[in-house]
Amino acid sequence: MPTGTGLDAQLGYKLETAVGTEVTVDKFLEFNSEGFEFDPSWIEPEGLRVGTKFKRGSRLVQSRKQVSGSVELNYATRLMGGLWKLGLGSTVTTPTLIAGSAYKQVHQAGDLLGKSASFQVGRPEPATQVVRAHTIRGCKCTSWEFSVGDNEVAKLKLELDGWDESTSTALAVASYPVAEELNFSQCTAFTLGATIAGTTEFTATGGTPVSTIVNKLTIKGDNALATERYGLGNAGLKKEQLENGIPTITGSFDAEYSKSEFYDPFKAGTATSLLIRFEGTVLSGTDKNTLEFIAPEIRIKSAKPTVEGPDIVKATVEFEVYSDGTRNPFQVKVISGDSTAI
Repeated sequence: MPTGTGLDAQLGYKLETAVGTEVTVDKFLEFNSEGFEFDPSWIEPEGLRVGTKFKRGSRLVQSRKQVSGSVELNYATRLMGGLWKLGLGSTVTTPTLIAGSAYKQVHQAGDLLGKSASFQVGRPEPATQVVRAHTIRGCKCTSWEFSVGDNEVAKLKLELDGWDESTSTALAVASYPVAEELNFSQCTAFTLGATIAGTTEFTATGGTPVSTIVNKLTIKGDNALATERYGLGNAGLKKEQLENGIPTITGSFDAEYSKSEFYDPFKAGTATSLLIRFEGTVLSGTDKNTLEFIAPEIRIKSAKPTVEGPDIVKATVEFEVYSDGTRNPFQVKVISGDSTAI
């Protein structure tokens, strides 16, 4: 039975063929929150007129259309590929069969041109218990954040910028695949200094597993998009959001203080590689639901150990991903049961 509350809410998305051309959403995400907001950019009347001190409503107009906001969800083992494609600009279109029911997606940082999605939020109306559809087209990812802390489920958050919103599109019928959520205890590899091989797909060998206790990890991407591309003759709609700056991928560890693992590389300014892998249940044979991050070169930009009383000395370690001049700077590999086009 309907509740008229957020319990009845739904969130769906689908990658667009042409940026800004709405498509019917067909991938539905279990989510924690959304914050899409339609902003029509009001132009206020300011002319002086004898006999009235107030602005006249007849001259108030809406000039530009824009929808922006965030989506936050627990990181699941299904339907994440399209979100990584939006966030990184990867070229993956269809997952590759490994064996049985295990399929692989290799997302490397790429161009964001032409990569957008339609999102639809179903928002329940308390008075009527009707779930109202808000469909946003032309959504591009301005930034993303993956995080996981001690005894927590991993989370993914996307900041999105869209062209326009429709409230006349019918609410899509939601359906959800069977999926699990990755969590803190499923981090099976956390290594610095591994040897990275390959080009279209990285592999990592050797290196030193991090022995310091790290109780929180955050990785962030900023895509540096121009989101204010409005022009005469476009009826207040923006043109495609284009990259107009240098993208960055940064991260941080909340850890116990370690001079050798974190502070010495920070002081020396040396480069190292980063491998982080999460593994869930078995899909087929030895292949498990997997999320893996590989960066061939990172630099530790800050390592701040502080003594704050008698407790364990902690350090916040901040790093940034750099290009090593030969390979892609960042890869996200997903192994899941997703077999169809992203």
